[in-house]
Amino acid sequence: MTAPYTALVDDIAADIAAGRLRPGERLPPQRQFAYEKGIAASTAARVYAELLRRGLVVGEVGRGTFIAGQAPLPPLRLEPFDGRIDLEFNFPTLPDQAALIGKSLAIWQRPDALAAALAPTTQRRLVEAGRISAGFFATARWQPRAEGFVFAGGGRMSLAAAISALVPVGGRVAVEALTYPMIKGIAARLGVTLVPIAMDGEGIRPDALAKAHRAGALGAVYLQPVMQNPLGHTMSAARREEILRLVRKLDLMIIEDLVYGFLSDVPPLASQAEDRAIVVDSLSKRLAPGIAVGFLHVPPPLRERFATAVRTGAWSVTPLALAAGMGLLADGTAAELTRRKRADAIARQAIVSECLAGHRMEADPGSYHVWLHLTDGWRAEALTAAAARAGIAVTPASAFAVSPGHSPNAVRLALGQPSHDELRAALRRLGALLATRPDETDITE
Repeated sequence: MTAPYTALVDDIAADIAAGRLRPGERLPPQRQFAYEKGIAASTAARVYAELLRRGLVVGEVGRGTFIAGQAPLPPLRLEPFDGRIDLEFNFPTLPDQAALIGKSLAIWQRPDALAAALAPTTQRRLVEAGRISAGFFATARWQPRAEGFVFAGGGRMSLAAAISALVPVGGRVAVEALTYPMIKGIAARLGVTLVPIAMDGEGIRPDALAKAHRAGALGAVYLQPVMQNPLGHTMSAARREEILRLVRKLDLMIIEDLVYGFLSDVPPLASQAEDRAIVVDSLSKRLAPGIAVGFLHVPPPLRERFATAVRTGAWSVTPLALAAGMGLLADGTAAELTRRKRADAIARQAIVSECLAGHRMEADPGSYHVWLHLTDGWRAEALTAAAARAGIAVTPASAFAVSPGHSPNAVRLALGQPSHDELRAALRRLGALLATRPDETDITE
């Protein structure tokens, strides 16, 4: 069945092709579009994002979204390639990861083993999963408790459960001013207001967090202290101490997103303040999207509240995913994939440095994403549309900004999905686009 938002995108595309919507025409604001179509605001946001990805519209911060038309690609002197290369969605993929995972799961060819994996998730299975998880995540600097784990159906479900457990409807959650985009939809669904906190090169600013709490009580703070998405920053030791002192003073809990933490040896904030940090992690990027297991590591007094939030929110992990995930953690496959993806991320960052030399970028040398600042007349939304026509999907800064109209002129490049050759080809074409003036690409005609 076609998703409703995709059908709406196709309708708008048909109107553009038929001339009923012409280049330069302004689409209504997303909230107005949602009202007119009788859809949720989050669905309207997906419609506009897909139109942008297809290159059918361009967005201008503070002005709105405009029809871009179907102008041809600029005649760049660059080796051609076929198909769309995705630098938008960030699921790190190794050529042999399916073979490694398949080898681990081969035991399921035995009916008795498969039957056990398909059986209901009992308390006994959850206790065993906690034991395996505690052993896998333990390091010299953090030893999580086996009984502290609560399992959900993925990272997003874990985040939803954490917010639901800590923040009432109508409450406020502090977040980085530029942050993981899905947190906006999750908060809207839960009736929670996101409060953007100003950042510097070390993460959120303690003074800005304290000011936001004075303006209106916060229910929690959502942070990505390790390889932050989209900027790639890792919070310094000094800033970690400042933030932890402040949340203790303000009696706040931190929801600590460590989805990219597997690429670093930096321990979670929970290693310094277990009573103040809820660790959120998942296996989708570490292993593969199909291994849909989310982790919440919770202080003892809150564990039952979080387990209830997962159950009542319908965010529970499926028996099959839990069995697969725990098997991969226990037999060494997850550790091997982690080792290989760390090396792969470094290699991909080297390709970026080679192909986009001279451009201003922010990135951790071991991360799977790059924050590319734009100059020479390019605006983020215009470049996103031009890149889409060149067969490259990137994400404009506005997707990560919590406050509309307050996004920097930048795009995020996600490096994980293409092959190395595809990544190099896409970055070279992107570099050629950046070397042109926007009017030379004929994208606003």
